Amino acid sequence: MTDIPRENVQSYPRPPALEPVPHRIILRLGGALVADTTRTLRVLETHHAPTYYLPLQDIHATLNPAQGRSFCEWKGIARYFDVVAGSAVAPRAAWAYDTPTAPFAAIAGHVAFYAGLMDEVWVGDLRVIPQSGNFYGGWVTPNLDGQIKGAPGTQHW
Repeated sequence: MTDIPRENVQSYPRPPALEPVPHRIILRLGGALVADTTRTLRVLETHHAPTYYLPLQDIHATLNPAQGRSFCEWKGIARYFDVVAGSAVAPRAAWAYDTPTAPFAAIAGHVAFYAGLMDEVWVGDLRVIPQSGNFYGGWVTPNLDGQIKGAPGTQHW
């Protein structure tokens, strides 16, 4: 059983922090393995579920460039990908920062995935629940306490 301590999202820092994840991360789409790694980084920010960044070397799916970009005041400019695993395609299901800001330089060469667009996402032996809403890409695990933004009415606080 994965031993993950209780965490309150209200106590996460702002500006956000970056830290390594000591657990195995597995993602599946359409029955195919998308990623399997023990080298994940996560970003912790007040009122957010953690966002997990997986190294490109441990991604087994094909990542095809998708339309659009977004800007994060902390990390910089993100680009998006369609994820192809076997015969399954998840449009705009992943993103990356090619040249992140200096405090987040370690996530260069890493990709984040929207859990709600995958069939399965695991942190250790805990199944991930997607963060509410369609903008934030945090992964909710049973150890999180506090109000997580993303639901209607919470996006801009």
